Amino acid sequence: MSNMPFAHVTSLLPFSNYNLYMINILMIEDDVELGELLCDQLIKENISVTLATTPLKGLELFKQNSFDALVLDLSLPQMDGQQICRLIRKESDIPILISSARGDLHDKSEGFAGGADDFLPKPYDPQELAFRLEAILRRVNPGRFLSEHPFIIDEVRQEITKNGLLLTLTPAEYEVLAYFIKKDRHVITREELLLNINSIRYESSLKSIDVLMGRIRSKIGDNPKNPEYLLAIRGQGYKFVNQ
Repeated sequence: MSNMPFAHVTSLLPFSNYNLYMINILMIEDDVELGELLCDQLIKENISVTLATTPLKGLELFKQNSFDALVLDLSLPQMDGQQICRLIRKESDIPILISSARGDLHDKSEGFAGGADDFLPKPYDPQELAFRLEAILRRVNPGRFLSEHPFIIDEVRQEITKNGLLLTLTPAEYEVLAYFIKKDRHVITREELLLNINSIRYESSLKSIDVLMGRIRSKIGDNPKNPEYLLAIRGQGYKFVNQ
């Protein structure tokens, strides 16, 4: 066990077959080796992990960032995990999953009474942790974590995925594509884009909008001669179809 504060963030590219959203969790676990093992497994299930190895670092990260769920150990330095659970539950309704070797009935009862949503006794298969997190999040917010649309926006990370795969976009491309996705099937004029997209407002012409549209089509895999998603509407502008 290590008492040295530590925060680790995994990057995310792979995805599960049914979860098109990137799940972003905070894990407070003082066993760095175990934490890294769990990170390596969860990334395969489309779950991005921020790992804190002390309670104080975990609370700091929780206050500074937005997370979809918390995975919490109980036997921690500085502060017991049960106390952390109660503190966070007073401030937030974030799903909390306790991951601990302290798996007797008393600890489970105290954990659930303190606001935990699930309790997974150690040791366990890391994939079971992924299954439980996904199940909790589907119940809490089914509309976010399941989608039939190919293009999904992660506004916290300012990223867009297509069928679960992360697109490589410039800031201007991200802003424009996100704007179109939010206005699915609405015709958007070039003038509207110039008025509403900060990254292109002061430095673009109507012609440069068309160039930008061409770049976005290329990055989303849209055939410019027969586009499926980003359609040019003659005399008006563009329309995005997210299906």
